[in-house]
Amino acid sequence: MSQNTAAPSSPSISAPPIPVTVIGGYLGAGKTTLVNHLLRHAGGLKLAVMVNDFGALPIDQDLIESQDGNVMGIAGGCVCCSYGSELVDALIDMAARETRPDAMIIETSGVALPGPVASSVTLVGGYEVDGIVVLADAETVRERGANRYLADTIERQLTDANLVVLNKIDLVDEAALTETRAWVERKAPRARLIETSQAKLPPEVIVGGRLGYTPPAGFRLDRHVMANYVTRSFDLPAGIDAQALATALSDPALGLLRAKGFIRGSDGQLHALQLVGSRATVTPAAASQRQPGLVVIGQKTSIDLAAIERIIGTSAPR
Repeated sequence: MSQNTAAPSSPSISAPPIPVTVIGGYLGAGKTTLVNHLLRHAGGLKLAVMVNDFGALPIDQDLIESQDGNVMGIAGGCVCCSYGSELVDALIDMAARETRPDAMIIETSGVALPGPVASSVTLVGGYEVDGIVVLADAETVRERGANRYLADTIERQLTDANLVVLNKIDLVDEAALTETRAWVERKAPRARLIETSQAKLPPEVIVGGRLGYTPPAGFRLDRHVMANYVTRSFDLPAGIDAQALATALSDPALGLLRAKGFIRGSDGQLHALQLVGSRATVTPAAASQRQPGLVVIGQKTSIDLAAIERIIGTSAPR
């Protein structure tokens, strides 16, 4: 990977940094399926996708509108480009494009560690890491995790994760799924765990930039998949300590998968709060971005909305 020796410029809060989701996972875990799913159901969100090369991520042909060198134009205003080993250079080039994406996805190779990739993003001004999502194949991850040649890579991928997507659960029975779930939780103790098949997830679980998601026309995500999730909005009074609220919302007992909020601090400044799995960040926000408030998403079976409401209530200034 090339080294950018110049100090990265600090983005102006009038142009908020582009949220970046790094997607990792071993070969065959379902990264290609997930990224195509996100592009297909972006719902007007302009996504930029970066991959090692196009061969590693075959974008569905019906989504491709144009191709110029290592850049593909994707339906709905999205774009996909290859970066090979030159990730930092590709990020700089993407930031200079005339059309600014709402969010970026970086899909790592199956044998790469997503943590160092996320660290590379921080070298370039205008971006911020939203979170690291790692896919694990429910049918093969334990077997591969016991292989002397593969175990280290798989375990380090899981350790890097803020959110683990246990995919292909339809290919294993309940007993095997229970054992695999427990194994993944041991290997990724800091991450939230979510289960699915065919990488079918509501896009707002994975992609930052907009939690007030409106599905596009013809949206075909299975109803039973959508029915497993709940999104809720909360009003936030002025004067809340943004960092304290972010820390409180990071409690795994709350069952949050993702949250986004704008908080007016006691100093009158507006702050943006982003949470993905176990990762929560607070950054300055432009006053014109959004009114104070918080949007959260989680699985109906695990999210504790009452506890979240209590946290917000006790965080409010007296």
